[in-house]
Amino acid sequence: MVEDAETVADSRDSGTDGSAEHWLSRALLLVPIAVEKARSAKGFAGRWKSIADKLQRLPPCLSDLSSHPCFARHALCRELLQSVAATLSEAVELADRCGCDGDGRSTGKLRMQSDLDALSGKLDLSLRDCGLLVKTGLLGEAALPPAGAARPGEAELAISNLGELLARLQFGHSEAKLRALDGLLEAMREDEKSVVAALGRSNVSALILLLTTTSPMVREKAATAVCSLTESGNCESLLVSEGVLPSLLRLLESGSLVAREKAVISLQRLSMSPNTARLIVRHGGIRPLIEVCLIGDSISQSAAAGALNNLSAVPESRQSLVDEGVVRVMLNLLDRGVVLGSKEYAAECLQHLTSSNESLRALVVSEGGIRSLLAYLDGPLQQESAVCALKNLVGSVSMDSLLSLGLLPRLVHVLKDGSLGAQQAAAAAICKISSSAESKRIVGEFGCIPLLVRMLEAKSSSGREAAAQAIASLMTYPHNGSKVKKDGKSVPNLVQLLDPSPQNTAKKYAVSCLLILSSSKKCKKMMISYGAIGYLKKLSDMNVPGSKKLLERLEQPRLRNLFSRK
Repeated sequence: MVEDAETVADSRDSGTDGSAEHWLSRALLLVPIAVEKARSAKGFAGRWKSIADKLQRLPPCLSDLSSHPCFARHALCRELLQSVAATLSEAVELADRCGCDGDGRSTGKLRMQSDLDALSGKLDLSLRDCGLLVKTGLLGEAALPPAGAARPGEAELAISNLGELLARLQFGHSEAKLRALDGLLEAMREDEKSVVAALGRSNVSALILLLTTTSPMVREKAATAVCSLTESGNCESLLVSEGVLPSLLRLLESGSLVAREKAVISLQRLSMSPNTARLIVRHGGIRPLIEVCLIGDSISQSAAAGALNNLSAVPESRQSLVDEGVVRVMLNLLDRGVVLGSKEYAAECLQHLTSSNESLRALVVSEGGIRSLLAYLDGPLQQESAVCALKNLVGSVSMDSLLSLGLLPRLVHVLKDGSLGAQQAAAAAICKISSSAESKRIVGEFGCIPLLVRMLEAKSSSGREAAAQAIASLMTYPHNGSKVKKDGKSVPNLVQLLDPSPQNTAKKYAVSCLLILSSSKKCKKMMISYGAIGYLKKLSDMNVPGSKKLLERLEQPRLRNLFSRK
């Protein structure tokens, strides 16, 4: 008994000194003592029998560990064996207390039960960690250099340290994993590229497992690490293939504020991939994201809105989003969102939802979507998504309603000062609402035509096409045709759009406009002087509608002049 007590005391008093071999010998000395004590302990027979069974499984695990070629050179082995020795000492002490107290009355029965359960958990952890070190190749990934080997350079040492750091994510108690996560986050701050390059599938899998651990602090740190990896842009596919999505979605529902924020930022980044967006929907991710939009802090709300917007970019996900109530949520963000980014995501989400489905358009209109989008245009944010959404919706509302809501002044403002994409969407919206002579008259009176003529000079082919199409539609109302005729830039700009190259998608609309203008002698002379005939000959060969007729009109005066000279 005295020798047993000395052995236990030695295992405690050695501190952190000693090699792996030292701690192995200590553990092997303690195992039979602990087994004997567990079997002879009084009280809690079922718990002690389970503990004794686990103690008997330790020697084979320790033998496998010690036979590994890297055993003596691995800091993880030394630390694990030191922990095993401490656990064995604890087992002996608890058994002695049970022997003295019988069923643990003097200690407290509930306290003893708790201590025994904790001891059983530590033994489970030791057995699991031994198996991990031996079977998963961790010993080979993070071994120290052998004695007598050349001193490694800084780069080699950094890689070795990083390998050990990543290995530590996979074993040990919560405190040890927390320290490993702190080290990983520090390493990522210093050299993210090296950390990402060193990550293997097992490391990523271990990190994902930590998202569901019982320790809130470990979950937060793991979520922070995953967030950093997603933002690096190099690990998305590996994270998704290792099952990160369900764990992140669970954090949205039950994690702390920090964990929830990091999880939703990760989901926003991952959902940029259409395939991953589909998986998020399949895993039931819409509802948790909507909940964050409703009750989350400003950063989380913006990220959740961004993720929902990414989901809405996938056509087959749109009905599921609508079924979960996303339209009302996005309109609330437009009307009352605090963070500007969340408003932009909401506008873009509504643009996606209304792009191809008439029933979804009707729903957005019935929920007051046009009013919210127009109010958004009065603010300082990017206008393109909101104007595109309006373009999708205007065909579902009467012209009188659009006028009463103030659509046209907003479109004029966008044509004057908006981005090219917003201007293009505004021109397309004007074209859509100009379906009758009366609507064309009203649009013309709002001063859109000079702005559209100027837009014919846009850098993008699609922008020029949208402007030309809108002008062609408006010019079928005679008074608008006169306004185009009076604009000195209209003929030169339209002639330039007769360019026969495939990249020029506006040529058929330019022909339509010039045909109407060709009733004016002055305009015909300008067309000829700007080279329209050469363009039109090529367009006639290409069978562009109206090009032959316009060519004939321009060539007739030239033929008359030729014959009169003769």
